[in-house]
Amino acid sequence: MSVHILGGGQTDFAVNWHRVGLGFDALIRAVLDETLAATHLDATAIEVIHVGNAFGQLFTGQGHLGGMPATIHPDLWGIPASRHEAACASGSMAALAAMADLESGRYDCALVLGAELEKTVPGGQAAAYMGAAAWAGHEAQGTDLVWPTQFAAIAEEYDRRYGLDPAHLRAISELNIANARSNPYAQTRNWSYSDTSFTDDDTANPPVTGMLRRQDCSQMTDGAAAVILVSDRFLKRHSPARAERTAVISGWGHRTVGLPLEEKFRASAAEAYVFPHIRTAVLDALSRAGLADIHQLDGVEVHDCFSMSEYLAIDHLGLTAPGESWKAVESGDITRTGSLPINPGGGLIGVGHPVGATGVRMLLDAYKQVTGQAGDPQLADVTRYGTVNIGGSTTTVASFVVESTAG
Repeated sequence: MSVHILGGGQTDFAVNWHRVGLGFDALIRAVLDETLAATHLDATAIEVIHVGNAFGQLFTGQGHLGGMPATIHPDLWGIPASRHEAACASGSMAALAAMADLESGRYDCALVLGAELEKTVPGGQAAAYMGAAAWAGHEAQGTDLVWPTQFAAIAEEYDRRYGLDPAHLRAISELNIANARSNPYAQTRNWSYSDTSFTDDDTANPPVTGMLRRQDCSQMTDGAAAVILVSDRFLKRHSPARAERTAVISGWGHRTVGLPLEEKFRASAAEAYVFPHIRTAVLDALSRAGLADIHQLDGVEVHDCFSMSEYLAIDHLGLTAPGESWKAVESGDITRTGSLPINPGGGLIGVGHPVGATGVRMLLDAYKQVTGQAGDPQLADVTRYGTVNIGGSTTTVASFVVESTAG
């Protein structure tokens, strides 16, 4: 049984919902309305709902977000719903759960929705809240900048094992910001940068921690994204015309390891890859899709919460040998016209990173690419597209392959 993406919607990631006095109800209403309009679907067709959210209680005091779709839309009253949390991979966990529902035959139409509000508190407090996705009380002690500290440590580990030039990190950030310029949903699309913004200039690009500087970090973001997933049975009961604008999730991978970053380093000390479980998740997705390697994809959305997380994704995808991600950066392989474009719409650094929504947004962008609906970020001749979504210090990893069903 195939799982099809019927379509979806996304809010503008540049909007500060707290500043305009709106909460999760308005955010979820906005993305649900857009999703139903994009799929030409009535809400009564939805049979099950899976919501991805990581930090609702911390930022807003609101938990139990599985109940929010029914709260704002009367036609969803009584529809089974649940919330999924896996830090930055929460949205992908919601998608995997929906896929299992469809594949089991329980339901034929699932709403997968990811949402996060992060601008309800000052930046320092927001960063501290997100530290809950590490091993609280055991690592990154004495700092509110838990995730810059953790990914700076990953950069140091890469440097120790293979050598790492920070200039390659800056190049990744600059590329994603440039890609986001043409994305109408991107948080940074109208932000101003200077010629020195992506250099080691301490004024234009201040140090954060370790090798990481300001532009190496994704920003706090409010936003939501949603997709409608349906079964073969659903498509058979509806107009064949839908097939022209649907895509199939042909492969998936999901791996989870322990929380501590240092333990991950120790576990992989004798391995070729720093994070072998990421490599395995990617290979699982490719294998389930019947693909031999990453070069059979036409593009990938990867998890650039920091430029370092994209750098590590490049070699774990298999685009380069372990530790040689810099080669793909220097060659231009990851640009929109390269051999494997990465984050053509801007990624997390350019588009924004509302944590619970990120995995769903990646699936939505993959769907848009393979159906030719990506707008200005659209790549040429796309039939297969991948995603790599991580949670925490790569504790949770999810990877998907999305393929066109047209023709």
